[in-house]
Amino acid sequence: MNAPLSRIRIVLSRTSHPGNIGAAARAMKTMGLARLYLVAPKHLPEEQAIAMASGADDVLASAIVVPTLEDALEGTVLAVAMTARRRDLSAPIVWLRDAAIEAVATTAHGEVALVFGNETAGLTNQETDLCQRLAMIPAHADYSSLNLAAAVQVASYELRLAGFDVGTPPPTNEAGLPATHEEIEGLIGHLEAAAIESGFLDPAQPKRLIPRMRRLFARAMPEKEEINILRGMLAALMKK
Repeated sequence: MNAPLSRIRIVLSRTSHPGNIGAAARAMKTMGLARLYLVAPKHLPEEQAIAMASGADDVLASAIVVPTLEDALEGTVLAVAMTARRRDLSAPIVWLRDAAIEAVATTAHGEVALVFGNETAGLTNQETDLCQRLAMIPAHADYSSLNLAAAVQVASYELRLAGFDVGTPPPTNEAGLPATHEEIEGLIGHLEAAAIESGFLDPAQPKRLIPRMRRLFARAMPEKEEINILRGMLAALMKK
């Protein structure tokens, strides 16, 4: 498998139909992707999923099933949420082709995830809040909803296309490395605790502070060292 593509996860959240899981696995394998994550699927891959996989049984067999999207994103440095509509206070929205180029280039620094939502409702706002980018397929404006497996196929194709230019090599030390999902969430939790302790944030009426913080860091794409600096400052301030 192409090295950059081997560091990309396809994440399907709350799928309701096992056939779509199998069809998505087939779509992935045709483009050289093999890492499938399933978040709380209504049905685990079964006979119908295997039939729809049509030879991509190995992708199904190695699929990782987790209870939450946070678990599926553990260890990633970039998560791209696939969406057919714009969201309020969302991370930056880009076209899929641009997102695929960024995703493949970012694999030089760590794991990347493309996240797809439920067949009926797509991703929730809470799920997209956990991602640093939102990507849209430039479908026809009057009928922009794609079948889940079709969306995975289009995204997998764009990733393979982007994979022909693998970008710059990773740095030789931690300088410049992007922060992981857990590190950013840790900082946000630290900020929330500091805001409550200082009296700036009323936990009974948090309003939209935390979603705005997630949006800010999604745009900033902070590095590991920057996260450590900010958390060190917060720790020092909270002591006083």
